[in-house]
Amino acid sequence: MKIAILGAGAFGTALGGVLADNGYDIDYYDSRLENERLSDVIAGAKYTILCVPSGSAPYVLPHLPGDRSLIVATKGILSGAEFNRFNDVMALSGPGFADDIKARKQTILTVTDARAAELFRADYMEFEVTDDFTGVLMCGALKNVYAILAGLKNLQRDSREWHDYIKQAASEMRELLAANKADPATVGLACGIGDLELTCGYPSRNYEYGALLRQDPDCKPSKTVEGLSALKRIERGEIEVPGGLKLLEEVRNGLKR
Repeated sequence: MKIAILGAGAFGTALGGVLADNGYDIDYYDSRLENERLSDVIAGAKYTILCVPSGSAPYVLPHLPGDRSLIVATKGILSGAEFNRFNDVMALSGPGFADDIKARKQTILTVTDARAAELFRADYMEFEVTDDFTGVLMCGALKNVYAILAGLKNLQRDSREWHDYIKQAASEMRELLAANKADPATVGLACGIGDLELTCGYPSRNYEYGALLRQDPDCKPSKTVEGLSALKRIERGEIEVPGGLKLLEEVRNGLKR
């Protein structure tokens, strides 16, 4: 069975490695390669996995057929509205750095369909299943935003201040999910609190960027920082934001310095 992976970066190739080990025929779409046609990559694929940076997703999604089974592994998309035209769509997210997956370190992920868990079945992979598609997407985007602020605050993993911050960030994430008709309990899954804890420290790009901002407010990211894309989506009004979210307001103000 052929599976198309859209995005040949670190995470896409890590997921592709798991699928290849399971005997699937993998084809990658890499927009950085000249003359590569998206239509050729997805032709004949039973599943398509979206793993491009969130900023690239709006340019890729319109070219995908709505009757294709789509697995969304891109982190940074806040609203499920972009996927309304797909008949069969599921999400995959959680605390798994690409290098850890490639090294076959024990990893737990959240999926919104048991079929995705079966595709990626491996002795070092564990899965939680929920039907909260919007909640999984939101968790995957919001944890990056809070990771930037953790870097700005120079929070050290496992310190008392870090643990207090994680609790407050998770509380705000639950409020945001509830305001957008997702299940606040999803924050308690691997895609929520698990990924938040992983991302709020090195070697997370989002945390690292926040740390750089603390030293130089004018610094620009040299790599993709998904938390910045999520903040732009928030500013565009893609989700409802309740009042009184102090950490979210703090990171928004911190990036305006």
